Amino acid sequence: MRKISIDDLENSADKTLKISFEDFIKEFNCVTPVKAEIILKSLGEFIEAKGHVSGVVKLECDLCLKEFDYKLDFDIDELYAKKSLMEEYGQELELKDGQFVTDLDGSDEIDIYDLLYQSVILNLPNKKVCGINCNGDNFLKEENLSDPRLDVFKNIKLEPKNK
Repeated sequence: MRKISIDDLENSADKTLKISFEDFIKEFNCVTPVKAEIILKSLGEFIEAKGHVSGVVKLECDLCLKEFDYKLDFDIDELYAKKSLMEEYGQELELKDGQFVTDLDGSDEIDIYDLLYQSVILNLPNKKVCGINCNGDNFLKEENLSDPRLDVFKNIKLEPKNK
């Protein structure tokens, strides 16, 4: 089940739906399926999505460029606005911590696949490193950087600008 109808949510017991997701997210090199247990709850004008995500994806190390397995294990806590927020907040305003709300803009469903895709993206590390003992520094040593196009920069001398 990839898309959840807001009408189904509104007509469910306690206006709450429990969603189980287990699938590969095609935009990632998944080693295992991404698994998620999400609870959607209608809160009047808003819908709350809370849950947990796990799985394993293959990433490329930023230091040594080798692939490594990265374990996904994080919680989701999202809020959706059923109606467009732009009508109420037509001007720019500063968002503070905990104020991010996804605008459904009148849509009649929530795309669980998209929610998980975005959540995985936001929970990947900024610096992807295969491990604490990565020899990425060996990759960056001068003898490994033998691109002839860069030779021109070896003899550049910078002189201070005189005023």
